[in-house]
Amino acid sequence: MSSGPKKRNFQIEAFKHKVVVDPKYAEKTWKVLEDAIKEIYNHNASGLSFEELYRNAYNMVLHKFGEKLYSGLVSTMTLHLQSMSKSIEAAQGASFLDELNAKWNDHNKALQMIRDILMYMDRTFIPSTHKTPVHELGLNLWRDYVIHSSKIQSRLLNTILELIQRERTGEVINRGLMRNIIKMLMDLGPSVYQEDFEKPFLNVSADFYRAESQEYIECCDCADYLKKAERRLNEEIDRVSHYLDTKTEPKITNVVEKEMIANHMLRLVHMENSGLVKMLLDDKSEDLARMYNLFRRVSDGLSTIRDVMTSHIRDTGKQLVTDPEKSKNPVEFVETLLEKRDKYDKIIISAFSNDKTFQNALSSSFEYFINLNPRSPEYMSLFVDDKLRKGLKGVKDEDVELILDKVMILFRYLQEKDVFEKYYKQHLAKRLLSGKTVSDDAERSLIVKLKTECGYQFTSKLEGMFTDMKTSQDTMQGFYAACGAELGNGPTLVVQVLTTGSWPTQSTNTCNLPAELSTLCEKFRSYYLGTHTGRRLTWQTNMGTADLRATFGTVQKYELNVSTYQMCVLMLFNNTEHLSYKEIEQATEIPSSDLKRCLQSLACVKGKNVLRKEPMSKDIGEDDAFSVNDNFTSKLRKVKIGTVVAQKESEPEKQETRQRVEEDRKPQIEAAIVRIMKSRRVLDHNNIIAEVTKQLQSRFLANPGEIKKRIESLIERDFLERDNADRRLYRYLA
Repeated sequence: MSSGPKKRNFQIEAFKHKVVVDPKYAEKTWKVLEDAIKEIYNHNASGLSFEELYRNAYNMVLHKFGEKLYSGLVSTMTLHLQSMSKSIEAAQGASFLDELNAKWNDHNKALQMIRDILMYMDRTFIPSTHKTPVHELGLNLWRDYVIHSSKIQSRLLNTILELIQRERTGEVINRGLMRNIIKMLMDLGPSVYQEDFEKPFLNVSADFYRAESQEYIECCDCADYLKKAERRLNEEIDRVSHYLDTKTEPKITNVVEKEMIANHMLRLVHMENSGLVKMLLDDKSEDLARMYNLFRRVSDGLSTIRDVMTSHIRDTGKQLVTDPEKSKNPVEFVETLLEKRDKYDKIIISAFSNDKTFQNALSSSFEYFINLNPRSPEYMSLFVDDKLRKGLKGVKDEDVELILDKVMILFRYLQEKDVFEKYYKQHLAKRLLSGKTVSDDAERSLIVKLKTECGYQFTSKLEGMFTDMKTSQDTMQGFYAACGAELGNGPTLVVQVLTTGSWPTQSTNTCNLPAELSTLCEKFRSYYLGTHTGRRLTWQTNMGTADLRATFGTVQKYELNVSTYQMCVLMLFNNTEHLSYKEIEQATEIPSSDLKRCLQSLACVKGKNVLRKEPMSKDIGEDDAFSVNDNFTSKLRKVKIGTVVAQKESEPEKQETRQRVEEDRKPQIEAAIVRIMKSRRVLDHNNIIAEVTKQLQSRFLANPGEIKKRIESLIERDFLERDNADRRLYRYLA
């Protein structure tokens, strides 16, 4: 058998091949590319084969002629841009920007085509040699040979600034063209936009608005000036949105804010007859809102408004609360405060965006001047008393709540809430005992609000008063069920049994009741003490009322609603025609001051004068004589005769109330000191004062001198002791 040919194993380890390149290859290829670039710039690119041009550029880079290609590109583009620059320089007037924009568009289109042709060089040669990419190169050359041309650079800036100036004076300019020119500067890089336009623009704008603001401040009132400033600010924001870089907005608005607002803030707010105070007085909400929105843009703007507003509110509030004429009518006094509070509250909500710092300033201002008048707590209680007696008749429940809420706002400003509590308790007692409250629901609603504000301790006694009124109804039902048969057809007795401590302390000056009533009262006393052990009853005749049937002359019959004191006086005239003041005083034993008020209301009030006084005068004298007025007539069958009484407390009564308040504060201060020391064990004098004041501020502003006295009292009673080494240090004794 014959075998096949032997196999051979050949491997190529290396291969050397020489390519011969035409020495003129680079020149020829670049000439083709150069001509193409010229055609592109001359708008004759339609006949070019971009595939062939790309291959030529590709081969030049591949054959190591990248440097020649790149340097040739720079030279060619430079020549064309220099030619473009001359064309732009030659443009006259308004055509300057049009020519610049047209040439910029041409350059951009050409640059896009050139970059596509030289894409391979852009990807390989340029990164390896760290040269500038084609597109960026084209922008840099445009910047250097066109924008920074000595005959174009300043002309371009001046033209742009002139157009903006004309627009500011009301002319209409070509915003589309401006947008293109500004975008060109932005495309050339942030430094070009900023150095060649933005910085000069901001400087010129500052000069413009500085001069304009000075002109306006001299001839305009505050409201008009603010309108002009607002318009200018909006114009600049609008200008940025149409043709400037968005990053320019905060810079140009800052210029307007500084020149038109910050530099004239104080003069604007203090402008006579048109500044902030005038706007507040005239409720110019729109102008105030404009001032707020403009001033909030600058440093210390809002604090300037707030300080002037606070000063104005404090000054006018101080005038109000210290004016003797305004203080004559407590109800009008409080209504004026509420109107003032409503006025500024609405302004802050509508004009000042309900700014919390302005609300706080309003609250601190009211707290300042309300407490300048020591009678503010009393007047506030009298206002509530007036509303709950008659002022809320026919008012919807939601409106009642609104009024009570407003009262609570003023109540929060009081530093001496315990003084309000004293007066409120007195007035509430009179309303409950006379049955003159408009609405039990309104009464209870206010107590709930006071409880929420000040805690249970503040209202516990007030709630006890309502409990007593309910218990008294049950007691009277029991009395008449047990004793009704033996009472016969005599007077009807209604007794309200009040718990000592829950009700205001009253002097126990009794008077001599008519015989039939004295008997009835003793029967009730026997019944009550028989059903309750360990209790004692004290009659408060100064707090009662009575209904009398009276006949004047021969036919005139009326029902009179009078106080217990008035009833005692009138009943004396059943047995006699004439009585002197001293005889009435001796027979009734009514205290002199109360008797004079009682007789004054019976004899000196027109339409209610059921008694005749000799001699006739408004005041009651101890030598006066009284008789029944048989000529008394009234259109009403039921006549209520009130007691002539001052709405406000007299000076002695005020001193007495103040003294009671001071006495009530002593145990509260001591309790606070003990609580603090029990917790801290050791504390210095100043810190005790500070902490006691803080604990008690929800009820009253504690006097440091009184706190010191209470500390001394606690030391005497071995609750505290002084440190032997440091006498200002106190220790708690367990």
